Amino acid sequence: MIILKFGGSSVKDADRIRHLGQLIQKRIQGSQPIIVVVSALGGATDDLIQIASQAESGDEAYLKSFERIKARHVDTLTALISSDMLTSPLLELESQLNELSETLRGIFLIQEVSARTLDLVQSFGERLSAFMISRYFTSLGMVSAFKDARQFIVTNDRYGHAEVDMDLTKKRIGENFNEKIQVPVVTGFIAATEEGHTTTLGRGGSDYTAAILAACTQAESLEIWTDVDGVLTADPRAVRHAYSIPELSYEEAMELSHFGAKVIYPPTIQPALTNKIPILIKNTFAPEQAGSRISEDTPVRSGSGMTGLTSIQNVSLLTLAGSGLVGIPGTAARLFLCLGRHEINIIMITQASSEHSICVAISMDQAAIAKAAVDKEFSREIEKGVVDGTRIESDHCIIAMVGEGMRKRPGVAGRLFSALGRNGINVSAVAQGSSELNVTFAIHSQDRIKSLNLLHDAFFQEQTVKLHVFLIGVGLIGSTLLRQIEDQHHILKREKHLDIRIVGIANSRKMLCDREGLNLENWKNQLEELGEKSSLESFAERMVAYNLENSVLVDCTANPSTRHIYQHVLGKSMSISTANKVAASSSQQDYDALIASARRNNAFFLNETNVGAGLPVLATLRNMVESGDKIKELKAVISGSLSYIFNHFNGERSFTELVKEARSLGFTEPDPREDLSGNDIKRKIIILARVAGFKLEPEDVIVEPLLPKSCMDALDVDSFFVELEAQADYFDKMIKDCLSNGTRLRYVASYKDGQAKVSLERVDENSPFYNLASTDNMIVIHSDRYATRPLTIAGPGAGADVTAAGVFAELIQLGNLNHV
Repeated sequence: MIILKFGGSSVKDADRIRHLGQLIQKRIQGSQPIIVVVSALGGATDDLIQIASQAESGDEAYLKSFERIKARHVDTLTALISSDMLTSPLLELESQLNELSETLRGIFLIQEVSARTLDLVQSFGERLSAFMISRYFTSLGMVSAFKDARQFIVTNDRYGHAEVDMDLTKKRIGENFNEKIQVPVVTGFIAATEEGHTTTLGRGGSDYTAAILAACTQAESLEIWTDVDGVLTADPRAVRHAYSIPELSYEEAMELSHFGAKVIYPPTIQPALTNKIPILIKNTFAPEQAGSRISEDTPVRSGSGMTGLTSIQNVSLLTLAGSGLVGIPGTAARLFLCLGRHEINIIMITQASSEHSICVAISMDQAAIAKAAVDKEFSREIEKGVVDGTRIESDHCIIAMVGEGMRKRPGVAGRLFSALGRNGINVSAVAQGSSELNVTFAIHSQDRIKSLNLLHDAFFQEQTVKLHVFLIGVGLIGSTLLRQIEDQHHILKREKHLDIRIVGIANSRKMLCDREGLNLENWKNQLEELGEKSSLESFAERMVAYNLENSVLVDCTANPSTRHIYQHVLGKSMSISTANKVAASSSQQDYDALIASARRNNAFFLNETNVGAGLPVLATLRNMVESGDKIKELKAVISGSLSYIFNHFNGERSFTELVKEARSLGFTEPDPREDLSGNDIKRKIIILARVAGFKLEPEDVIVEPLLPKSCMDALDVDSFFVELEAQADYFDKMIKDCLSNGTRLRYVASYKDGQAKVSLERVDENSPFYNLASTDNMIVIHSDRYATRPLTIAGPGAGADVTAAGVFAELIQLGNLNHV
């Protein structure tokens, strides 16, 4: 015997019932007998509850609601059965609908609906659907019969959630089924007392009906047909990449279903578990899919060994705390008995080892009742001040990570909570059973989807990390970064399990965001055509609103204003990778606050490209200091644009010509005075000194002018170049003096003994700066460990490719840091 249960989504309308008929026709060709259990047409039970409420309130609108229900069922039957076979089934259907009408009229007249009457009203959903489906099967030539479960499933009189008398039920099932009927179609969800009063089996009752039949007929298997491909690793509405679990144990299924996996219902599993009957979860609309098999066998899993993630929403945390709880036997019992008397369902329990507090998770809609009940139970202790008043924290959800693979596997909980902490997700309560089958925790509801995706990627997707990038600035460096990411995306995902997604881009005018990731092939057109009006504040707010795991703000601008959103972003535990030097070179107080915020919120502030573009300058300095080395002196040529100009300034071409060339190659800012003023180098020496462990304010840096004042005071760029040409003699004399004494010009930044300076120097062949070429930067570091010979870092210090590559490297670094 095989029991097949079909839920409301599988029998929603005539088309779906026809599809069901095709499935059953294929099944009866086999040798194994079957029993089909069906739910009400999709949504019909909710409609019946609503119409009962209308009738109870004396609202005559219930009559129109009834007519809609009647029309739906009559139309469905008419669509299923040809007119020459319709007369008898239609009369029987209308007879049942008349009974429903009379029941509703009784409710309307007395304006009261008891739990017993509501069960009777709800029963019509399954009675009507099972009747229609059985008659449809008969019209297809199958030997089918309508089976009303009230004739053989016997319960007590706990209406709304009746308990089954398994012994009497088993006896009656044996009397009601025989092999002459090919396809018995049984009503799910409903049953009856010994006296014949209609009852219901509670949420998921149709599954329970099927499980009872499986247990009482000693079925070979129980198949639950639904609208998903089995038990999934997570809720697909929250985690798009959730996938079906091929095999899981009864215990795993029980844990997942208890904590919200809606494809199965906890009581369903118990009769099957007791009788060791395998359960198969299948998709009605994709029967070719393997689905999920639930059995007593514990499957062997590779990777993390986890089975699935699940969650319960609309949860409140009720906490009872106080010194009066410590060492007092029976306190927990009083709490739980009190909640039990008021039929408050406890979802999760956690208690401090000090016994100072007990916290339970309950449904939000029961929170007020629970608080009043517990405050009354402990009123004496509250009056004495030894117990605090009950505290309720609402708007929470519970997430459970389940898996047989967690048993005896060290570090799972540590990895889990580390990942949550790095993403700024606060855990309000934690519980883990001694069986080590699950870790359960409560968080604020707003972080539910973020947490599910974060943990699913970490534990179920071969530990793939998604990095969600929000990019400000899509000029030369930003657009180069996007190209580099696009070129390497599949390689990183395949080989490094790192999925870098650009979910937001913005320039000074427009921004374009998509939480699933933007298509980088034509991002420029999309930004222009689909982008919305942009501002730094609105872009930052979009980051926060998306609340995506592993979010990073990348700043590829030179805009001084972007630093004003850094604190807000870091405060939400989102990291920053910036090529913009302004924030790191602002006041010491602001810089210290930025670094402190990053540490406090488990975020990262990365700015390697601030000095030396793609050169590993800051990381090297930072490692030296953190490992105990003392920095004595810093000397550096750290402007790629000025390096290019002075490395080519040999008397063959004018200074003006070289500045224009550097600008056209993208080595300078659009206004070259940003580079030639020395301010850019000033920022860089401030950053170097701070990473080296020193305090330095911007006003303490001495900057010797490179250009005559008339050039710096020019009204615009065109005027600047005119004035620069007018000062040709000034620069010609400068280079002639160098050529005459064998020196070369270098604009050098230095820090020593608390003094920072930026100046134009003439260096001879003994200087490490003498042989620099093209856009080379060079940083010379004197320290305790590098006292005799300084540590020198040199290489290209300008250009979009190397700068973008430096930012890209930081994104990869962040991805590695976020691997769980």
